[in-house]
Amino acid sequence: MQSLQRVGIPEPERRMNEHPFRMNTGQKQRVMIAMTLAAEPDFRVADEPTTSLDVAIQSQVLDLLRELQRENALGLRLITHDLAAVSQMAHRGALMCAMQMVEVAGAKDFSSQPRRPCAQVRLRASPGAQGCGQALEAIAVTVPPPWQGFEGCRFALV
Repeated sequence: MQSLQRVGIPEPERRMNEHPFRMNTGQKQRVMIAMTLAAEPDFRVADEPTTSLDVAIQSQVLDLLRELQRENALGLRLITHDLAAVSQMAHRGALMCAMQMVEVAGAKDFSSQPRRPCAQVRLRASPGAQGCGQALEAIAVTVPPPWQGFEGCRFALV
């Protein structure tokens, strides 16, 4: 119950036995965070913690993770497609393309000076990269199956 209260679930005593369909997506995400905190981990993997959340709730969840990380000296690995979350939360970033890690750098360099073409295109295709009201850059790729041999990046940019 303390974990639910700690992550900001209102009325944790009542919510403790509530069915998931009675909670919104942000509350479900907070319950998942509370469940991992109950185990008192030294390290947490947050896999897509902001997916399908609106911008305000995304910000709240990231703030919560940052606060818990600081308070509990918690190691955190963030797995996400949200490059804005990477630049806000991470010390280092890594980009994977087709199950292959293709670039690792400090988060600031990763966001501002990507080296690989697939990273450059991916960053230009992110919301906010082109400015408000502008079309996002499309990523035109041919991805070979994972069992097929390849040279260089698995994404052949066309």
